[in-house]
Amino acid sequence: MRKTTRFLFALFALVTLILQGCYSFSGGMLPPHLHTVAVPLFDDTTYAGIAEFREGITRSLINKIESQSTLSIEPDPSRANAVLKGSIVSYSDEPSQLGSATERAVTNRITIVLQADFDDQVKNSKLFSQTFVGFADYKVGNYIAQQAAIKSAYSMAVDDLFNQMISNW
Repeated sequence: MRKTTRFLFALFALVTLILQGCYSFSGGMLPPHLHTVAVPLFDDTTYAGIAEFREGITRSLINKIESQSTLSIEPDPSRANAVLKGSIVSYSDEPSQLGSATERAVTNRITIVLQADFDDQVKNSKLFSQTFVGFADYKVGNYIAQQAAIKSAYSMAVDDLFNQMISNW
């Protein structure tokens, strides 16, 4: 019995060592020829009047690329392997929950929609063209909560955009 246990343990250890690294996530990676990406300042077609949207969303995406991918940021789009162009196409701040007694809004929902085009300039092809939605609720009348909801909504959209950018799922 003891020899059988040792044999099975040794066999298991050997199989584990042999098979280690055999599985990979190659289907979900950026093409290997992409090393640099340009991310021009996002356009804002919402006319919401919130100037920091463009810079905040662009900066958030660049920070994510630099910290969570192997891509390097190239400031000049003509020299980058890939270009990610984006725009903020929709911003809304609307009631999401009404109070039962007054039928007035208790919470509002911030919704932000981004449109992004990711182009491979090496192979001259489009990797994707897609919209990304982020949203967050906040208590009506609370300015600080509203600002946090705005940031949370665009962070959600940026996270989805980044995940689509680095994977081919």
